[in-house]
Amino acid sequence: MLFLILFISYLIGSIPFGFLLAKIFLKIDIRNIGSGNIGATNALRTGNKLIGYSTLVLDISKAVILLLIIKFNFSEYLLASSIAVFLGHVFPIWLKFKGGKGVATYVGILFCINIYLGVIFIITWFIVFIISKYSSLASMIASLFVPLSSYFLFNDINYYFYIILFLLILITHRENIKRLKNNTESKTKIY
Repeated sequence: MLFLILFISYLIGSIPFGFLLAKIFLKIDIRNIGSGNIGATNALRTGNKLIGYSTLVLDISKAVILLLIIKFNFSEYLLASSIAVFLGHVFPIWLKFKGGKGVATYVGILFCINIYLGVIFIITWFIVFIISKYSSLASMIASLFVPLSSYFLFNDINYYFYIILFLLILITHRENIKRLKNNTESKTKIY
């Protein structure tokens, strides 16, 4: 059963909504613009906010829908399924394992596992984004606040799970980290 759940979770996570929406509605390959990423932030760089926000909602929703089913039917596999859906988004089989950075999918994961951690992520993201205008920096700092909040505020024994996802998000943002250090990172407009 575990293998089947991991396999299905990975496949659902690997649905590349940003790529599909840009290809179907804008007739472009999103991998050829901006950062080349298939996620919501780069989808916003197409200049079409509907595509950008639709990508965000769909990338969050694919985690939420799947993980709610797992949570209420196979709760013992919830954390494993969460990792699989995240890895599916970051390494989609359909796009030669080059996907998004996993942040929107991570938000969906958080809201399914602990809604309070999801809210902490969102609030932290907005505060950092408003101050810096860097989506990447906001994502990394908000991701750091999750395991800290899990451990210190909720005394959650699964804090290690959030540390693993934080490290994965750092890895997916390694190019952004370099650009932030070199002061060449692009600021993002979300409105």
